[in-house]
Amino acid sequence: MAEYSQLAETLIGSEIVKLGNQIRQRKALGETIYNFTIGDFDPQEFPIPALLEAEIVAAYQQHCTSYPAAEGELDLRQAVSAFVAHWQQLHYDTTEIQIASGGRPLIYAIFRTLVDAGDKVIYAVPSWNNNHYAHMTGAEHCLIPALPENNFMPLAADVEPHLPGATLLCLCTPQNPTGTTLPTNELDQICRLVMAENARRGPGEKKLYVMYDQMYSTLTYGNISHANPVTLHPGMKPYTVFVDGISKAFCATGVRVGWSLGPAPLIAKMKAILSHVGAWAPMAEQKATAKFLVNNPAIKAFLAHYKKAIEQRLTQIYDGLVALKVKGLGVDAIAPQAAIYLTVKIDLVGKTSPNGACLVNQEAVTAYLLQHASLAVVPFYCFGAPRESPWYRLSVGTCRMADIGPMLEKLEAALTDLE
Repeated sequence: MAEYSQLAETLIGSEIVKLGNQIRQRKALGETIYNFTIGDFDPQEFPIPALLEAEIVAAYQQHCTSYPAAEGELDLRQAVSAFVAHWQQLHYDTTEIQIASGGRPLIYAIFRTLVDAGDKVIYAVPSWNNNHYAHMTGAEHCLIPALPENNFMPLAADVEPHLPGATLLCLCTPQNPTGTTLPTNELDQICRLVMAENARRGPGEKKLYVMYDQMYSTLTYGNISHANPVTLHPGMKPYTVFVDGISKAFCATGVRVGWSLGPAPLIAKMKAILSHVGAWAPMAEQKATAKFLVNNPAIKAFLAHYKKAIEQRLTQIYDGLVALKVKGLGVDAIAPQAAIYLTVKIDLVGKTSPNGACLVNQEAVTAYLLQHASLAVVPFYCFGAPRESPWYRLSVGTCRMADIGPMLEKLEAALTDLE
């Protein structure tokens, strides 16, 4: 008999945490590790906006330390409403907005609000944590393997066969872990399929909802643009719930302010669930974010500098990996499109290391990279992809420009040593 709950006994631990423990051990021994695993920011490289920081300090000095409203402070919900109208052409009033301490509790609340045990949840792999939230709610997992030729994004043709009987379709763009985006024409077709499916369902049937995670919507590069279901098709508004916030848009992962936009009745149910979890964004941070989000000139200036710095890192690493590919060294990458991630292929299974050990699987490849190239990246199997997938997420949020050249040199040496 299991000692703990079925959930506790069966929930898969984080592979990223496991890798992080290995990195910490090596760094404790004085090694230099090029750590591209964490989807976070080094505040020395990417500090939060100075104005936001000043407003947080001021809010604490004004003793804004009591419980916030369960749905989020009114001034913040008003500011979010203004922000999404200006930057995303979305129009939501304060009853259609829920504030929480970042995106995770919002995603949990969305699953708990919509999904019963046995309900079908559709998501692509690789993708961030949908497998774990589906597991926590006892959902039927409906996985769509996303392919490199489609930049690891699910296409409408992939989604369509699975829509009958589904309760929730999870979409994330720009996507974690891939740093790629869902093309507008594909999103358009998916929206049409969802609306048609809901029109087909009878009065007693659950509707199909789309959870649209756009935490990285401000971070697109070149000619890439971000689209959303409701702006494309106003008819999607009753069936769409957004996940968004300041964590990635403003390097504010530890500030913990996120929001969902959705139909008022759904938002009210999420509020009830979160009121029992207590996953509120802190009062002072809410007050500060409310003031920052309505300062469009400050936001524009911050994003211009921040996006340029992220894109420079992604592009320089991408160019370096392509150069290694030209040399025939078993690496590849998808050109950066968005977010803080680069999708990298490291195809070394079957190679032999200098000490005679065969790299028998991707875990061995990952360990070899850490041991011989001092390079830490996250394999896609941590995001639900097959364990034999040779693809990795490389995150540049903690990357210093000065480290890119030495990292690429050490990687080239480690690859050259293989037979």
